[in-house]
Amino acid sequence: MPRRITGQLVIATHNPGKLVEMRELLAPHGVTAISATDLNLAEPEETGDNFAANAKIKAAAAATAANLPAFADDSGLVVDALDGAPGIYSARWAGPSKDFNGAMTRIERLLAERGATEPAQRKAHFVSALCVAWPDGHLEEVEARVDGTLVWPPRGTAGFGYDPMFLPDGHDRTFGEMSGIEKHGLPPLGKGLSHRARAFVKLAERCLD
Repeated sequence: MPRRITGQLVIATHNPGKLVEMRELLAPHGVTAISATDLNLAEPEETGDNFAANAKIKAAAAATAANLPAFADDSGLVVDALDGAPGIYSARWAGPSKDFNGAMTRIERLLAERGATEPAQRKAHFVSALCVAWPDGHLEEVEARVDGTLVWPPRGTAGFGYDPMFLPDGHDRTFGEMSGIEKHGLPPLGKGLSHRARAFVKLAERCLD
């Protein structure tokens, strides 16, 4: 049986951009969100071989450390022409300094080396795996994606990570050119466009009021 989320919830991320999005998604549900940073929780080593496994590692570690339910996301960019890279290594491609401009430049260089210059050759998708873990080991897990095309040069300064080079299907602006409401806002304000918003809708149906 799905378990409901009530009271306090630890958001198991040290990524400021993800933290903002998660808090905005949780706000309408009356859940008090505490960040892993606020609690000085250590970041566990992400040893999983897929997004869901890494989300589970992060959520379970935070739930155990804080003795509270914990909510984690593992997400990344999957580029078809790069055989799925950077995938689960999306954050690591930006390095310790979180240089996503450098990471986007690396992707563009690799695409150019493979002759991927036309939109049809530059297909990609974002994946978000969400996991809520309780201290007793109970888990709720969901996953979603959003498809699009990579543009160059990057456009926009909103969002974070690879957003400025990702043009979602059916739109003429990148995630980097969209407001938070446009990117991940849920109805009636938004359309739940992003991968994280789509995964959150699944999670909310199971676990939130």
